[in-house]
Amino acid sequence: MANRYLSTSIGRKVLMALSALFLLIFLLQHFTINMLSVVSPNAFNSASHFMGTFWLIQYIFQPILIFGVVFHFVMGFVLEMQNRNAREVGYAFNKPSANSTWMSRNMMWSGLTILAFLVLHFIDFWIPEMVHKYIEVHPEDPTRYYHELVAKFENPIRVGAYAVAFVLLAMHLLHGFQSAFQSIGLRHPKYLGTIRTLGRLYALIIPAGFIFIAVFHYVRSL
Repeated sequence: MANRYLSTSIGRKVLMALSALFLLIFLLQHFTINMLSVVSPNAFNSASHFMGTFWLIQYIFQPILIFGVVFHFVMGFVLEMQNRNAREVGYAFNKPSANSTWMSRNMMWSGLTILAFLVLHFIDFWIPEMVHKYIEVHPEDPTRYYHELVAKFENPIRVGAYAVAFVLLAMHLLHGFQSAFQSIGLRHPKYLGTIRTLGRLYALIIPAGFIFIAVFHYVRSL
């Protein structure tokens, strides 16, 4: 069934949209846990310890998440190349700026920038975590997570990089949120206004929240 979907343009868009919705749910969960570092270091440590040690999350959900990230970006690149090839003739007669937003025409570039940020994020957090648990094999300390997070945001260059990445993520989400619902057939006129409002709120609040977390810990470290 997956091969049949991947062989058609509509099928690829549906799978792309489903992977986007999956990543939106993960991003909300990730934001909620990170915001605990501002509210309560103990609560952040407890949540992070659970996420980092529960077998279902580590051995089932984590590989699914990594696959979802890779699939989303690869499929996005494939669809962008397909769309560009289809538009080559049309662009000779139509002005793309009059028919679509700048972000909708540049989703691939914002996506590549976000992918670069994810690589930085993996280097900052995920890889050290894997080394800590499975290579160096330290005794598990359920209170270490908060201090490790704060240490990463003592560097203003890293904080600036995170802020730029999340601004681009916000722009990416402003188009991608609504596009995902449209691709899976949930863009009914009755709910269009609600979807647009939720999309804008999500695209602005979540990235702004991540920027706030990074700046908050940087300011506290001064």
